[in-house]
Amino acid sequence: MKVRDYLQIEPVEDVPGVLRRVAIGAEDGAPRFAMRVFEVSPGSSTPFHSHWWEHEVFVLSGEGLVKSQEGEKSIAEGTVVYIAPDEEHCFTNSGNDVLRFICVIPLENKV
Repeated sequence: MKVRDYLQIEPVEDVPGVLRRVAIGAEDGAPRFAMRVFEVSPGSSTPFHSHWWEHEVFVLSGEGLVKSQEGEKSIAEGTVVYIAPDEEHCFTNSGNDVLRFICVIPLENKV
């Protein structure tokens, strides 16, 4: 068992204004899934992208929009989001505070 504060994990800034921490992953011995914590600064957005895997998101704090080719939906603390494989999407912070969410994905080499 591993227990730690996610803030002790060094963040990676993939794009300006978006921090990603791998809270649990293959390096921790997880065989199938990775849990990541994202922090999106006000006015910032993840890139509009797609990938072969699904993922599930739980919004911890802040507010924003999740966008797809079908449109956009508001998200806020407590919102859950399912994104199907190959669905183009992005997360945008539309609020004044950090948009923080957990994103769970399969480990690529195990699926």
